Amino acid sequence: MSEIIANGLRADAAPRDSAERRAFDQDAVEHLIRQLLTAIGEDPDRDGLKDTPRRVAAWWAQFLTPDPGVLDTVFDHDDVGDQWVAVSDIEIWTICEHHLLPFRLSLTIGYIPAGRVIGLSKIARIALRHAAGLQLQERLTAQIAQTLASLTGSPDVGVWATGEHLCMSMRGVRATRARTRTGCLLGRLRTEPGLGDRLLAATEQRRHG
Repeated sequence: MSEIIANGLRADAAPRDSAERRAFDQDAVEHLIRQLLTAIGEDPDRDGLKDTPRRVAAWWAQFLTPDPGVLDTVFDHDDVGDQWVAVSDIEIWTICEHHLLPFRLSLTIGYIPAGRVIGLSKIARIALRHAAGLQLQERLTAQIAQTLASLTGSPDVGVWATGEHLCMSMRGVRATRARTRTGCLLGRLRTEPGLGDRLLAATEQRRHG
């Protein structure tokens, strides 16, 4: 992983993978949620809230330790002509590390094959793997691009993300229609003028055509 990920974010600012995190203490999380309910003036023993701490703790455990499946299923490929691969409309949810509120991303992920192609479902699994933790949209976009480049052996990768952030729509300015767009272009998609734009435009045309 390079030192600079994207938009000035350093690699050491990245969240830990689930294998690198401290052990998840589900009992402690359940206790903390019960304390939170009390602190905001609720009665954690009333009927509607009795099981809430347990349910919330169980959700955090599931969110932080998903099973991404096998990611490195790749196949040899004879490159012919001007070929590219892209998957659009990948929808994922993750948690903003600044406010602990969810945000939803719609992703287009593409690359130019360099002798190998990756199983299409693995592209979505890469995104899900990096969504399993406290995140920033800018960093998540770059992490997906770097992982895809590593697994496919292709230096030419592009990831485009459109995000809806509850930290903007539920709090602060409460801009319910605001959307945040980020992108990470690697290799020729970054250096050749218009190449990344052409790939993205082609996926948009096929989606709406």
